[in-house]
Amino acid sequence: MLFRRRRSKPINIGSVTVGGGAPVSIQSMTNTDPHDAPATLAQIAELVRAGCEIVRVTVPDRETVEVLPEILRGSPIPVIADIHFDYKLALGAIRAGVHAIRLNPGNIGSSDRVRAVAEAAGEAGVPIRVGANSGSLPKGLLAAKRNEGLSHGEAMAAALVEAARKQVELLERFSFHRIKVSLKASSVPVTVAAYRAFAECSDYPLHLGVTEAGTAFRGAIKSAVGIGSLLLDGIGDTIRVSLSAPPAEEIRAAKAILEAAGLREAAPEIVSCPTCGRTSYDLISMVSRVEEIVASVKRSGKTVSLRKIAVMGCAVNGPGEAADADLGIAGGNRKGELLLFKKGKTVTLLPENEALSALEKEILLRSR
Repeated sequence: MLFRRRRSKPINIGSVTVGGGAPVSIQSMTNTDPHDAPATLAQIAELVRAGCEIVRVTVPDRETVEVLPEILRGSPIPVIADIHFDYKLALGAIRAGVHAIRLNPGNIGSSDRVRAVAEAAGEAGVPIRVGANSGSLPKGLLAAKRNEGLSHGEAMAAALVEAARKQVELLERFSFHRIKVSLKASSVPVTVAAYRAFAECSDYPLHLGVTEAGTAFRGAIKSAVGIGSLLLDGIGDTIRVSLSAPPAEEIRAAKAILEAAGLREAAPEIVSCPTCGRTSYDLISMVSRVEEIVASVKRSGKTVSLRKIAVMGCAVNGPGEAADADLGIAGGNRKGELLLFKKGKTVTLLPENEALSALEKEILLRSR
């Protein structure tokens, strides 16, 4: 690894360790009706197949608290209860057996209510994620930071840090320390600045994300820049990519971010060239099909023992530039002809309509 990860306190969310040097875990959140346990469990199963390791479920009312035991029994991964405003819902979720809760101590009322949640969570060994969000800062805090002469972005980052620290201090007041922290804004620079500043003054594990990031396309880009920048700083212990898209898309993006940051093996990495006038076949469709083949193999529970697969446009950037690929396909010297190569050496020439089948066969031979 080319960078050193920030050392944070470890906490356990069910079977998953967050912080303390543990692998950066991937989270998402269900968007089903939380009263519908079968639908929620079906979505959790879909998320697990995609690679999700921790899932969050909203708990907006007492009826959901009553459904939680069924969800917890059926979920193969730890479940975090997402709580807002009503401390009794937090207490009910803890009694139901959730593995962690997401709660802002500052918005559940009096210190007695915070104490009740902290004591119940402490007795149950349930961590609490506290978070500051740019859209719900304490009244007057941002203005106070602006009055210090800071720009809007600087003031927002400073306000996020102060809001998060105050929420942490509320829990610490009652000797609760199983805490992870998030500091989210829809602005990537503000988010990055806030996390960097908080990481300097605290060793609690950090949940990374860019809030309200947007659609699958724009949201993934904003998340990659924000989360990726922090990961390359060594900051971050668990991540959620927030997208206005099906939750499984969040997992795909999160995995790609971790792979790009060198924190996960792609197993295999699939590379392709951007195409040019030399490309004489439908490379874009080809690489999409290769991704589908690999994803299908993984969904079946198998692993592909190839480090890198390359789909290249021509012989110039095929066996040449992609010489380190274990397996690859590239356009040949004649239209309608493709070459299959391994480790930079051509194995055979194939008609274009046979190339995908040949590539799939090679991938399946290296799967177990």
